[in-house]
Amino acid sequence: MQVVQIIDQLKLHCYEARMRDETIALFPPIDHGRTADEVVRQVELLILEGVLRDGDRLPGERDLAERFGVSRPILREALKELDNRGLLVSRHGGGTFVADIVGQVFSEPLAALIARHERATADYLEYRRELEGLTAELAAIRATEADKAQIARIVEEMHAAHERGHFEDELAADIELHTAIGEAAHNIVLLHTLRACYRLLSEGIVHHRKLIFALPGARDALLRQHGALAAAILAGDAARARKAAEDHIDYVTETNREAARQDQRNRVSELRLQQRQARGPGRGARPSGESKD
Repeated sequence: MQVVQIIDQLKLHCYEARMRDETIALFPPIDHGRTADEVVRQVELLILEGVLRDGDRLPGERDLAERFGVSRPILREALKELDNRGLLVSRHGGGTFVADIVGQVFSEPLAALIARHERATADYLEYRRELEGLTAELAAIRATEADKAQIARIVEEMHAAHERGHFEDELAADIELHTAIGEAAHNIVLLHTLRACYRLLSEGIVHHRKLIFALPGARDALLRQHGALAAAILAGDAARARKAAEDHIDYVTETNREAARQDQRNRVSELRLQQRQARGPGRGARPSGESKD
């Protein structure tokens, strides 16, 4: 399928979803006894399902109590319990936020250790290949119209960033697309595992995406791969979606190796140039057979 056809299909799904005017309340009224436990359960599910992400700010106490239909003392009790469980954090004078629970999967020392060793980097990509193949397959089967609209929007933004030459925006859309596919798979464990993986990517750990983007033809190839992956999911073709995801990671693995090799060549060339400049004119390599004394 040509890229133009893919985009037209994506736009159609996006348009159809936008035509719907259904609105779902993020914090609906509590129906079961109006207790703090029910508020805790509702917020926990929102975090578990990935609706609330780390760093998201909750509405103010009064507003949130009204939305849940509970008293403010009950709400305070629930928020305190969620804080005790490590799911929320309160900032004095700044509100209440969802805690960073995903980042704990890969600690900073472990992430840095992986980044320093080529074998660990290869294992990371192998791990992602299996996860993302399964995720894409499930997304093709389970994606809702809202999921499809989200995927369509991201791919459209990715193309726009590509055409403008905005590398940073294109890289951000890359991670956002994979995250949206993870959400469309509707598997809670997969969702949070993938988010932990993508945290390493967004922080520039494991492989250098900017170096990959610098390779001739890499940006165009990645764009085609993302378009093919999205189109397969929108079409509900599980087998094609899995293959597209696996082919994408295979390409990333190989280009990651080539980018690392090219980076090493560049460093060696730069060091040689610096040494030549330090020696001064006429102080190149000694002729064959010349004594060092």
